[in-house]
Amino acid sequence: MSTTPLSAAGTHDLAGFRVNRIGYGAMQLPGPGVMGPPKDHATAIAVLRRAVEAGVNHIDTAQFYGPDVANALIREALHPYPDDLAIVSKVGARRDARGNWNPAQRPDQLRADVEANLRALGTERLAAVNLRLHSGPDGPDGEHVELADQLAAMVQMREDGLIAGIGISTADRAQVEQAIADAGIVTVQNAYSLLAREDEDVLALCAANGVAFVPYFPLGSAFPGMPKVAEHPVVRRIAERIGATPAQVGLAWLLHHDPHILLIPGTSSLDHLEQNLAVAGVRLTADDVAALDAARPA
Repeated sequence: MSTTPLSAAGTHDLAGFRVNRIGYGAMQLPGPGVMGPPKDHATAIAVLRRAVEAGVNHIDTAQFYGPDVANALIREALHPYPDDLAIVSKVGARRDARGNWNPAQRPDQLRADVEANLRALGTERLAAVNLRLHSGPDGPDGEHVELADQLAAMVQMREDGLIAGIGISTADRAQVEQAIADAGIVTVQNAYSLLAREDEDVLALCAANGVAFVPYFPLGSAFPGMPKVAEHPVVRRIAERIGATPAQVGLAWLLHHDPHILLIPGTSSLDHLEQNLAVAGVRLTADDVAALDAARPA
């Protein structure tokens, strides 16, 4: 078990919650393909309880994880919730029986899905909700929904007290700029890692505006074809020298790279959870950071 408190890695404001920069993502709690019940229900509950016991106070989830599975597990494991626990969800998509991720971005769909999250989690307000954007049509019939209309729906839910903060996910720089101007967003969730820094300009924009940047795929390990951080020779060499795992080095680099980065590594394993929490104690030298900064996909 990690002996370094999570606060050693720093904290960041998230819609009025002061959260540790190492949080937890619930996407891996459901079954394969983020569909169906977990392979081990008792372990899933234990992972959630251990995370909060260890100091995690930022949990990322979604009603479409399962669907309906991750939120039910969170409620079973943690309700009534600690006052300082920031539960962040996302809307903008729904799952079908075959596991497809279908857009659902009309204002009425966004509100219905926020309300579904609230019911499933057994809470009256979420710390934040991310609006997950899509590169194609915004609905199954090919209709287009203006981003301004989606953001207005999110602002209305904030004014109604359903959410404390608004986020945006899978967004380019222009969309993030619009979301900052129109909705005062508090967080951005985009794909980003040591070996996939295409969104460096979005990260810089977040930093300039005090917006939390929460990378998904922080190790590039989710899909074939993505550069795998833990397999890079520079990462592996540094990990061996300091007695850490390559994954821990990749996550530690993210924490070092910018203080606005918040981590939400997900797992359904207690051992893997402990490894993620232990990143708070991983120390990189200036030479380590320089070598990692220079690392590029093979």
